[in-house]
Amino acid sequence: MDRFQYDKNKLSAKDIVLIGILSASITGGKMVLSAIPNVEIVTLLFMVYTVVFGIRRALFVSVIFSTTEILLWGVHTWLLTYYIIWPLLILVTGLFSRFLTGDFSRAFLAGAFGLTFGMYFALVEAMLYGLNYGFVYYIRGIPFDIIHGAANFIVVLMLFKPLERMLGRLAKNYTENRNAADS
Repeated sequence: MDRFQYDKNKLSAKDIVLIGILSASITGGKMVLSAIPNVEIVTLLFMVYTVVFGIRRALFVSVIFSTTEILLWGVHTWLLTYYIIWPLLILVTGLFSRFLTGDFSRAFLAGAFGLTFGMYFALVEAMLYGLNYGFVYYIRGIPFDIIHGAANFIVVLMLFKPLERMLGRLAKNYTENRNAADS
């Protein structure tokens, strides 16, 4: 049973607004930290949104976030990977959330995701430009992947639980207000 009594299966007009706000918060959070290579809160926010608001809403957020990134930065090969890796993270988080109850298990998932982040991009690059290019792309990015993995581990370890509690309370209030308005 979910920790929060928030109906994760229905999508209303209010949910569309919520998804827009969540998408904007991820885009804004990424932009704020963009000056620091491979230190980001996108992974943290997708994990928390998945646990609190459910897989379906988080998947909508990932599509909007990825599309917004294209509008901001233009079309390139990385866009294919964004449409794959963020939903993958959401699905893994959602499907294994029962087992990811401890601080370190969540941090480990985020760290592992950061360590393998460049590998996903290298696979797409290899499919488009050849295995040699994909291999060089991956090797060249290993130092950044190490930073990304360590940063994700630390960020999720420190911020997941407080954000989950805060957003859980907001989701509960949201549900109560929605149910009162529906009466």
